Amino acid sequence: MSPDTKRKPPQISKVRRRAEVVLVHGLWHQPEHFGLLAAALRRLGATVHIPRLHRGSLAADTAVVQEEVDACAEMPIVMGHSYGGSVITGLERVRHLIYVAAFVPAAGESGALLGGAGALVNDAVCQNDDGTTSIKPERAAGVLYGDCTEAESIWATDLLVPQRAGHGRGMPSRIGWESIESTYILCEEDKALDPRVQARMALRCTSTIRVPYSHSPFISHAAQLAMMVLEI
Repeated sequence: MSPDTKRKPPQISKVRRRAEVVLVHGLWHQPEHFGLLAAALRRLGATVHIPRLHRGSLAADTAVVQEEVDACAEMPIVMGHSYGGSVITGLERVRHLIYVAAFVPAAGESGALLGGAGALVNDAVCQNDDGTTSIKPERAAGVLYGDCTEAESIWATDLLVPQRAGHGRGMPSRIGWESIESTYILCEEDKALDPRVQARMALRCTSTIRVPYSHSPFISHAAQLAMMVLEI
């Protein structure tokens, strides 16, 4: 695969690949958001693990995912979405890192720093009285679920949860992509994480796949994304 590949997403075939896959969700999301992708991966023969984040900090989130990785029978493929990219960057004992519209921080960098003050998602974020933030329900479809069906968007929006402050400002203590092979899946129609920002971060990965998707292909293109993960 060339360093920067643009291709038509693969179609599901009868090929079955045995693999352990760990899926890491982003801010405001929870494991249930990965239900469609997990089902597609399992149909292809993979064992899927989806740890729950929101543990209070990037360090705590990384630790809980590392526990899941360490419990795998073999070194897993790990996929991080959005903020989940910051989490997976700090992992060890991983076979391959996959970043989907995700942050790829270097030493001393956070997701908040990489996204910048003008991050596309910011206008959809509501500051709550208790110090948490939420995604405005009326903005979720356009920002996070642009190429999902209406029913999928309503389902995914209902699953969103408030997010405690601080996670996005965390900096990984280990930079896994410096020593572990990695792939960046760049979502060209993303309205939450600017594709231009994604392109700059993707240069840090071993290879890049460009897809004409919005921010949440694990919902809108679950079957195609599952095949990409197992091809990698």
